[in-house]
Amino acid sequence: MRLVGVERTQSRPAGPASGPRTAVVWTVLRRELARQQGRALTVLDVGGGTGGFAVPLAEAGHRVTVVDASPDALAALTRRAAEAGVADRVRAVQGDGDALAGLVEPASADLVLCHAVLEVVDDPAGVVGAIGTALRPGGAASVLVANRAAAVLSRVTNGHLDVAAALLRDPDGHAGSRDTLRRRYDADGAAALLEAAGLAVEQTHGVRVFADLIPAVAAEADLPALLDLELAASAQPPYRDIAAQLHLFARRPA
Repeated sequence: MRLVGVERTQSRPAGPASGPRTAVVWTVLRRELARQQGRALTVLDVGGGTGGFAVPLAEAGHRVTVVDASPDALAALTRRAAEAGVADRVRAVQGDGDALAGLVEPASADLVLCHAVLEVVDDPAGVVGAIGTALRPGGAASVLVANRAAAVLSRVTNGHLDVAAALLRDPDGHAGSRDTLRRRYDADGAAALLEAAGLAVEQTHGVRVFADLIPAVAAEADLPALLDLELAASAQPPYRDIAAQLHLFARRPA
């Protein structure tokens, strides 16, 4: 099958064996690491939790600082890094995204990950501004956000029409007091947020286009086929635009 938008890489890359829920993000990150031609990078993972991305990147030889508000998550990260033999390349810093500007040095990172953070912070524009400041000129940001369209469709298919209507009405894609997320995005809105901070968006992909729709039994029966579908559809509207999450890859101009 010809993959459109995201291609597989045949080399031994950073990251775990890709499953359909993370394959698109890892493929974009691997392409950036290959672009650096083997240079060890300084990586900042905002809200990186227990190290699902940080530890594999450290295993590939990069130095990673994880900023997270949860001491339990950071303790698990430290154990995970030690078990993987990369404790010397992973640093844990307790703090939330809104405090990022005071936690990292300006122009100190080659790559910043900000996954599932902008939906919950008080000031997303401030966080994105701090990411731009933390990046060196030419450095890149991997930003993953919840997609409003997918949330609406999910509520409709589960019969929660009132919640779907609330998500549609609210300017931030927030469904009320019981909603665990403060906001959701579409591709244009997320791109505008990054561009306002001086970052140039290079790629936008859908993440979990189909992975959340297919029954688990069917997915496990043919994971390679599901993986191929995810990669093939990830950059193609309208499939990209109904994915559970949107992944934007942006760069600070050199």
